[in-house]
Amino acid sequence: MPEFTPSTREAARRLGISHTALQKAEAVGRVVREPDGQWDIEKTRQHMTQTADPFRSPMAPVAPDGTPFARLKVAELALKVEARRLALDEEKGKLLDTRDANSAIDEIAGGMRDALLNWPARVSGLIAVELGADPHLMQTILQQHINDLLTEVADRFDPPELGVASLEE
Repeated sequence: MPEFTPSTREAARRLGISHTALQKAEAVGRVVREPDGQWDIEKTRQHMTQTADPFRSPMAPVAPDGTPFARLKVAELALKVEARRLALDEEKGKLLDTRDANSAIDEIAGGMRDALLNWPARVSGLIAVELGADPHLMQTILQQHINDLLTEVADRFDPPELGVASLEE
């Protein structure tokens, strides 16, 4: 049978907390009185336990990670730790701005592409002499293979968009 009392002091005494703690919990909406103005002790105990700060409240359950409030506190602490770790990494210079990193990658990749595109013109004559082949034909074949290689690499980094037809397959 539920316990009811109209007195805030009596309800607090039965809950094992101060009456001001119960008044503050009521003021912020953690607990509410019954429609007739009385306190339902078990219902109030349950609400106080579920919303208790595990680091401050005697109403907190033994396993602090069991209540939604405790899980929120742990998540908040984890976010603060992660934010501090990122701030330290930034101070130490371990983090890069994505625009700077992308710009550096584009510059390196562009240099490599240009070197590969110029390579057939530089070596085709030497290879043609060693093989006894036509230098122009050798350059054309090498350029075609280099272009195919660069296209294949570009497709790996930038795959074509999936069309409607490929989604249906």
